[in-house]
Amino acid sequence: MLKHLLNAVGGGDDESKKIKGNVVLMKKNVLDFNDFHASFLDGIHEFLGKRVSFQLISAENSDDNANGLQGKLGKPAYLENWNSETPPVAGESKFNVTFDWDEGIGKPGAVLIKNNHHSEFYLKTVTLEHVPGHGRIHFVCNSWVYPDKKYEKDRVFFTNKTYLPHEMPELLRKYREEELKALRGNGEGELQEWDRVYDYAYYNDLGNPDKGPEYARPVLGGSADYPYPRRGRTGRPPSKSDPNTESRIPLLMSLNIYVPRDERFGHLKMSDFLAYALKSIVQFIIPELEDLTDRTHNEFDSFEDVLELYYGGVKLPSGPLLDNIINNIPLEMLKEIFRTDGEQLLKYPAPQVIQDSRTAWRTDEEFAREMLAGVDPVIIRLLEEFPPTSKLDRKVYGNQNSAITKEHIEHNLEGLTTEEALRTNRLFILDHHDTLMPYLRRINSTTTKTYASRTVLLLRNDGTLKPLAIELSLPHPNGDQYGAVSKVYTPAEHGVEGSIWQLAKAYVAVNDSGVHQLISHWLNTHAAIEPFVIATNRQLSVVHPIHKLLHPHFRDTMNINAFARQILINAGGVLEITVFPGKYAMEMSSAIYKEWNLLDQALPRDLKKRGVAVDDKNSPNGLRLLIKDYPYAVDGLEIWFAIEKWVRDYCSFYYKTDEMVQQDPELQAWWKELREEGHGDKKHEPWWPKMQTREELIDSCTIIIWVASALHAAVNFGQYPYAGYLPNRPTISRRFMPEEGTPEYAELESNPDKAYLKTITAQLQTLLGISLIEILSRHSSDEVYLGQRDTPEWTSDETPLAAFEEFGEKLSGIEERIVEMNNDEQLKNRVGPVNVPYTLLYPTSEGGLTGKGIPNSVSI
Repeated sequence: MLKHLLNAVGGGDDESKKIKGNVVLMKKNVLDFNDFHASFLDGIHEFLGKRVSFQLISAENSDDNANGLQGKLGKPAYLENWNSETPPVAGESKFNVTFDWDEGIGKPGAVLIKNNHHSEFYLKTVTLEHVPGHGRIHFVCNSWVYPDKKYEKDRVFFTNKTYLPHEMPELLRKYREEELKALRGNGEGELQEWDRVYDYAYYNDLGNPDKGPEYARPVLGGSADYPYPRRGRTGRPPSKSDPNTESRIPLLMSLNIYVPRDERFGHLKMSDFLAYALKSIVQFIIPELEDLTDRTHNEFDSFEDVLELYYGGVKLPSGPLLDNIINNIPLEMLKEIFRTDGEQLLKYPAPQVIQDSRTAWRTDEEFAREMLAGVDPVIIRLLEEFPPTSKLDRKVYGNQNSAITKEHIEHNLEGLTTEEALRTNRLFILDHHDTLMPYLRRINSTTTKTYASRTVLLLRNDGTLKPLAIELSLPHPNGDQYGAVSKVYTPAEHGVEGSIWQLAKAYVAVNDSGVHQLISHWLNTHAAIEPFVIATNRQLSVVHPIHKLLHPHFRDTMNINAFARQILINAGGVLEITVFPGKYAMEMSSAIYKEWNLLDQALPRDLKKRGVAVDDKNSPNGLRLLIKDYPYAVDGLEIWFAIEKWVRDYCSFYYKTDEMVQQDPELQAWWKELREEGHGDKKHEPWWPKMQTREELIDSCTIIIWVASALHAAVNFGQYPYAGYLPNRPTISRRFMPEEGTPEYAELESNPDKAYLKTITAQLQTLLGISLIEILSRHSSDEVYLGQRDTPEWTSDETPLAAFEEFGEKLSGIEERIVEMNNDEQLKNRVGPVNVPYTLLYPTSEGGLTGKGIPNSVSI
């Protein structure tokens, strides 16, 4: 009112000197489960004139006070009507802001924002309409803005233009450099919620020696013995018992573990995650208390007992323990739970693998098919010499070569000799021998009792695989140097031999489950990508083209990895309880990282290295698969080459020559830091690309995007469909193969199903394991998939936008082909005996447990 009066007295409202803008943001109270306290205080601050201000920064004219090095700063404009904005849509509120236009600004290139409120808000975009001579100008922010007093430097956001460092308007360069400096931090002190610092640390927070010596774990990273990728630094003080181990935060505070604020889960993701995580906590704590089986402690008596979890459900007993859980869970978590999906608390959805048939998972054909189209389709390789050999050091481990002979397999080769089968590329192997043998003695000293394994398979004329033999090996009782003690099992369908063969397959599945979780999934996607997230934010400005290319592929990764360190992969955490290597699990993944090579993560190179593909200029994309119907490889190659084309089109737009790559200081600093810090234990490896050519840039970015999106999707979202029914993918074995003449052997003869269930994962670990993979296999309702962006105006450059649209269209075409192939009865591996179509590399999905969809990033 007063403003209008003053305007009237001063000769009318001079609209010609005003620029209208609008601001889209999410208030804290919308995201924080209606934190009334915050919104009330923000309202008071508004009333007292402590408001949210915006100042434009010129890209053309300098600030006289800054020695001509910085763009001129406009007068502050304030967010209007904070207390009376229209109700938010999906949590987003839109506000107006009116700038006094100053001709001296010319073209705005950035905006400086001060939040003088009590609480933070999430700023999405700022848009200026009708800027004289420039029209509409759009700023993409996507960042939490805390009260100004929390920051040493002002918050500055750039327009959605994309600039290589030398192209940046000179007057904005200082702002670009200062922003990167703020994100790097100073390497000191414990990081707080509002900090935006990206920094590196070793995995020295997995152990908890203060809880007792059995919870101590080696530091992973920074040594030749235990190399590892780096994680995000939190700066927590060391533990009391061991100065090299970081102290831990209490379990119930897990949600507060530090990650840079903009890496925290968004609103919908957090609420979905909490709802299902809490439901799952309840799902496994209760069974521990109320022993659900009536006859044997912590055991399933029959497969019917297991099926009851999906088709019956268990009523939830109420009582003091449940009350205790409720009292100890943060209020905001509990409020989220009542946004419930209405499911009974203790009934699990039926996994796809048993929806069509409850027994087809037990067939040899399905056992073999899952090596090509299951949840871990990245291990099988061509057998190039027979019998299979070991690469373990003979001086340390003695003779570890295979005991499988021609006599074991030749009767099953469909008329071929072993030599012919080898020569015609018909023999394949799932080899978990060398990975496990060095750890087996220690693993078997715990409650786990398992073997190193090799499985040899034949590629049949109809394109399916047939298991020929399984070798189970133990370290020699007199010492490692005496080699392995091995026994070979061959397929049988009936009687006790049939039951023994089913158990042999179960030991293989246990090994594959452990290798899948620790190596294929955790190490090769989650852990390997985190250093790229950190280095990109520290060294590439938000306006840098490569930052814009990669940023969507890093969404939520630091957050899910921090949660994993807090509750999954820590000492005594869910992974140690549910997966067979137990307390040696993470240490084992460090041993495998010694062989990690970034270039091997490229799908064509991985397939060639495993011998399942060969160069062939007459085949599509120059590669021919030796197993023609290999669903992961067939769909994966289509996705890989679509990503590569998109990356090539994008990078070629910004980098016209190799010299431009060499002369980009941010790009060079990024690559150097990745090698020397992020994957610092591998910095002397000769395979690292030198980042001197456009080709090296295109290859590296293609690999990063492939790993974060498609590779992770292929090894993650099939977990519940295939392993949600634990007898199909057991994670632990608790006793060795029964020997003739023992009570266990007699039980195998009289009640083979019970003997099987007594050997694999027990009941509590089963419930805990499937609760976990149910969470991990779900898409959140706000997931963003490959070929999509959550910010349509992420760049103002039209050529990259058109190339991105073409990429999306290409992915839609791949979806159509996947459906076609899944309907082709000639392609037997695409659906298999269990009748589960291969859709893990189908690019899009709806939310929930779908067994399809490729999110942009390692986001769960």
